[in-house]
Amino acid sequence: MDPSRIKEKIGRFRILVIGRANAGKTTILQRVCNTRENPGIYNSAGKKIDPKVLMASTERGEHDIENEMVFENNPGFVFHDSRGFEAGGESEFDKMKAFIASRSKETKLKDQLHAIWYCIPMDEASRSFTEGEIKFFSQCDTGSNSTILSCSDGIVHKV
Repeated sequence: MDPSRIKEKIGRFRILVIGRANAGKTTILQRVCNTRENPGIYNSAGKKIDPKVLMASTERGEHDIENEMVFENNPGFVFHDSRGFEAGGESEFDKMKAFIASRSKETKLKDQLHAIWYCIPMDEASRSFTEGEIKFFSQCDTGSNSTILSCSDGIVHKV
């Protein structure tokens, strides 16, 4: 199939980003999208969420994996952020599994999940895998999605 037709069908490339807190997820996404700005956050209906409201809900421990993160300068990517499994244990893992399953059943290609990006910090304090990470790789059915594993040593390299 012609690449321009694929882009037309997909619209935007949809990626689920998973990783521990401070694993470097936002930094990696900023590098991929060639920006230093934070992404805009949109609810599942496409309405932009006020950053103040988002910050307040994050402080209360609330999080919605359905929210879309889009960098203004690179709208061809849509990122979904799954809180680290250490944040909520079993319930966060179950939400992430349900999200992957529901996105894999979407009939429109533009609504499907196209990749899963798992970020793992590799600094000395975080070098070993957590139970949640082992569980993801051994028990989570990612469907037809490609899973990208990315390790960060905590050092920001100039690209």
